[in-house]
Amino acid sequence: MSAPTVDVPAVHPVDEKLPALKMATSGLQHVAAMYAGVVAPPLIVGAAAGLSATDLTFLTGACLFTAGLATFLQTLGFWKIGARLPFVNGVTFAGVAPMTAIIASAKDKSDALPMIFGAVMVAGVLGFLAAPVFCKAVRFFPPVVTGSVITLIGVSLLPVAFGWAQGPDASAHDYGSATNLTLAGLTLLIVLLLRRFTRGFLKQIAVLLGLIVGTLIAIPFGVTDFSPVAKAAVVGFPAPFHFGAPQFHIAAILSMCVVMVVSMTESTADMLALGEIVERPSDERTIAAGLRADTLGSALSPVFNGFMCSAFAQNIGLVAMTRIRSRFVVAAGGGFLVLMGLCPAAAALIAVVPRPVLGGAGVVLFGSVAASGIQTLVRAGLDKDNNVLIVAVSLAVGIIPITAPGFYHAFPDTAKIVLDSGISTGCVTAVLLNLVFNHLGRGRDAQDVTHPMEAGEELASAH
Repeated sequence: MSAPTVDVPAVHPVDEKLPALKMATSGLQHVAAMYAGVVAPPLIVGAAAGLSATDLTFLTGACLFTAGLATFLQTLGFWKIGARLPFVNGVTFAGVAPMTAIIASAKDKSDALPMIFGAVMVAGVLGFLAAPVFCKAVRFFPPVVTGSVITLIGVSLLPVAFGWAQGPDASAHDYGSATNLTLAGLTLLIVLLLRRFTRGFLKQIAVLLGLIVGTLIAIPFGVTDFSPVAKAAVVGFPAPFHFGAPQFHIAAILSMCVVMVVSMTESTADMLALGEIVERPSDERTIAAGLRADTLGSALSPVFNGFMCSAFAQNIGLVAMTRIRSRFVVAAGGGFLVLMGLCPAAAALIAVVPRPVLGGAGVVLFGSVAASGIQTLVRAGLDKDNNVLIVAVSLAVGIIPITAPGFYHAFPDTAKIVLDSGISTGCVTAVLLNLVFNHLGRGRDAQDVTHPMEAGEELASAH
């Protein structure tokens, strides 16, 4: 008599460990997708602080290094820290405006960065303590809310891709030139052709191949600049508190705490979006763990001269498009970020990719996020007038900063930190309208307020 067979549960794609080559190349795709977003804030803030070219390079490398550490926290995790999803973390752009305001208020420019670092550390610790409470909001994110927010994430990111397509410097004479737009269009075409006519592994790394081919095409046009690689050092380490010990000023701390709330709101929305895409819906425990990773990464980042860390929505588009859902792939990307932080020459090599080429690939990446949001809205019960109103108004509010950038110009700078983030305002609007129409009084409808976890289970069973 044969022994009874025991079914071994299959490994979820999120926990799958891929072959080394596939892991490395797919991880590089994630680095390429988010590189510009990581280096832009330190370049802007460093320039505002009057840093020398050497210190500016140091600050950029430090932000790459801390982005890698924060990504490790999020993907691999430990204890109750880390969403353990293919979730990339890096410097949040939401902090750029308040950080430059802190620099402007500093009496001595040499104190500016220590003031920022002290404020980020305090905001990170407070955010870490608030994570278990903040995550309770997950039950107010049914498909009608998450679908609206995911769509907004994609729509909000598309202008970034369009800006990249025009060139790296809006004041340059060739910004938006036919050459730049042609390079962006060719890169987009290459990615589309690879997705259409290749299979398997080549199809999955279409974006990376598109970036490589696009960069090679750009060389004869004189758009590709290899000089940063020649000038960069081979080895470097972000020495702790390189710019001085952190300083703690109430005004700076308050402004960065506001940024932390915005960052946690966007991260919650991103985790819900990613959970739907990888078919492992994010429950309260996952979101709390993810927020702890965000906030702990932010609290530790200033030690190594980095800024506040948050989720990178553009990488969600890469997961949606490639269908490579392994968190270990993103952890490999985090490893590359750490190496680039320790090797300035390697960081400069990634920077060789011309901005127009990156913009062409970004159209596919960010558009995929919006498409995922539309897929979620399809099952959000839009046959009900209440839900149609929720989607209509939240999308309208969320695209205000995109279509009318100066709309909130009369508001205080602190308020504009929140209002100028279409993802945050759209998310808050969708949550409030869902409460009014589907939770309070007689407007509540059990079918309209499906818990995200239940919705995810329905989606998984459909597959």
